[in-house]
Amino acid sequence: MLEQLTGQNKDTAIIIQPVKKHDKSKHSIKDLTEEAEGLAHAIYLDVLEVHVVTYDRIQSGSFFGKGKLEEIADRAETLSPDIVIVNASLSPVQQRNLEKKWNTKVIDRTGLILEIFGERAQTKEGRLQVDLAALEYQKSRLVRSWTHLERQRGGAGFMGGPGERQIELDRRIIGQKIKTIKKELQDVRRTRELGRKNRSRVPFPVCSFVGYTNAGKSTLFNHLTNAGVFAEDLPFATLDPTLRKITLPNKHDIILADTVGFISDLPTHLVEAFRATLEQITYSDVILHIIDVSSSDYEAQIEDVVSVLKSLGIEYETDPRIIEVYNKIDAVEDEDIRAEFLRLQNRKNSNIICISALKGQGIDLLLQKISENMTELYFEETIVIPQSKGKAQSWVYDHMEVLNREDQEDKVSFLVRTDKATKQKFDKLFA
Repeated sequence: MLEQLTGQNKDTAIIIQPVKKHDKSKHSIKDLTEEAEGLAHAIYLDVLEVHVVTYDRIQSGSFFGKGKLEEIADRAETLSPDIVIVNASLSPVQQRNLEKKWNTKVIDRTGLILEIFGERAQTKEGRLQVDLAALEYQKSRLVRSWTHLERQRGGAGFMGGPGERQIELDRRIIGQKIKTIKKELQDVRRTRELGRKNRSRVPFPVCSFVGYTNAGKSTLFNHLTNAGVFAEDLPFATLDPTLRKITLPNKHDIILADTVGFISDLPTHLVEAFRATLEQITYSDVILHIIDVSSSDYEAQIEDVVSVLKSLGIEYETDPRIIEVYNKIDAVEDEDIRAEFLRLQNRKNSNIICISALKGQGIDLLLQKISENMTELYFEETIVIPQSKGKAQSWVYDHMEVLNREDQEDKVSFLVRTDKATKQKFDKLFA
């Protein structure tokens, strides 16, 4: 896999960032281009140049006007990149015409993100979801001269490689593959749903991580769990959901769930393919929204995440389960802005916690906040244990929150705060 994208022989790319004149985008041009470069680096492309191209209106046949087409063609001829990335959505006709005009492979934002997802998916469900999204994308692009499906390597297969075998696909074959994958996905999801129902019978509370891609979710997840989840300064470093159990300072056990990062203009094919996975967030008892406040674009990124959560039926502004985690607070250079974030954290009933997942700053405060948000999931109960059962008493201290203890001649009464799963475990061990 990725023989040509690793080591010394990286594929080269030019990035084209279209910007409509007089369009007030919530994302700055600088952040758009930096994100596009990050996406390219995520599949180990060597970016030669980034061009910001303004336009009045989109040309139906080529997206760009004649002058811009010639300008980019000259740069492509000079630099001879392996691929040109247009950080926008292209129609099949536009993509084909740009390839002819620039005499090189061209992929759009959707194709690039699908390529990354194809490289990163590890679980069976993740691979099936990516394959489904990729096939839906390909289905709309079956044109006779579409040659960049040639491939013999990993990824979603939109970049191809010289000398590799061309994949001959038609709508009937793709349609059959889509049907097969959808059936496999139904089976996988049915199994996961049974697992979720089993967990609900012995309920450990679930705390899900959500956030814009590269916000630091996996770094925080690793800090809390020592899970060793792949965490790099790259978009979509984590694709497949990861679950780990941890014990909070008040002795209560919870399950942490790391999820795929969100991104602006997430391709429709991917939103639909990953909807079943994302819907698991709605079952969470606590939702941690991890925000990279060191990014100048963090407010726009918050809007993108909120939009996805609302599409899942989560009312962001009023949902008591949500905790906003302002990550990378140590990387905020402006002291006044950092002080403002901390002031927001210290407000009464604030749902904001400032942390540095990398350095461990603020983690104790975050765990305390999670504990507070989960208090309603717990109940108080009196447990009476014979004085001779020292092991059972020790187990109570290790796994429950002891509120009061009363010693009598032959027994000990504990007033504890616990959850259903822990109480059931105690009854099973010491009945």
